[in-house]
Amino acid sequence: MQDNNRPIRVLVAKPGLDGHDRGAKVIARALRDAGMEVIYTGIRQSPQMIVQAAVQEDVDVIGMSILSGAHLEILPEIMSLLSDQGMDDVIVVVGGIIPEVDRQPLKDLGISEVFGPGTTTTSIVEFIGQSVHDRAGS
Repeated sequence: MQDNNRPIRVLVAKPGLDGHDRGAKVIARALRDAGMEVIYTGIRQSPQMIVQAAVQEDVDVIGMSILSGAHLEILPEIMSLLSDQGMDDVIVVVGGIIPEVDRQPLKDLGISEVFGPGTTTTSIVEFIGQSVHDRAGS
């Protein structure tokens, strides 16, 4: 999907009813500063809206910020919709308030990484860059 002729394309989304978007905007800025192309969908996005935007924008990565506690309801639906669209190769990461006990079940769904509070923007940028590089090499 991603090639060396264009920047990594990342969709940053706020699924569900959570209206707190400061963290998502900080991450979006850090990704842009690292040379990635960022599409920010804004707050209160449904799973269908997120997947539709990912398809239309032909993204390499979807990054979602969830602070509402609805991650176990929303993320399985998003992963299912991505699969229905043949977008199984898109790297999906999530950040926010996600209990440790929920992290492995999310990874089992196909979420590549779960970033908690205090994660540095540098580590997120590096993870995304490395994941896209690794996927392109496989």
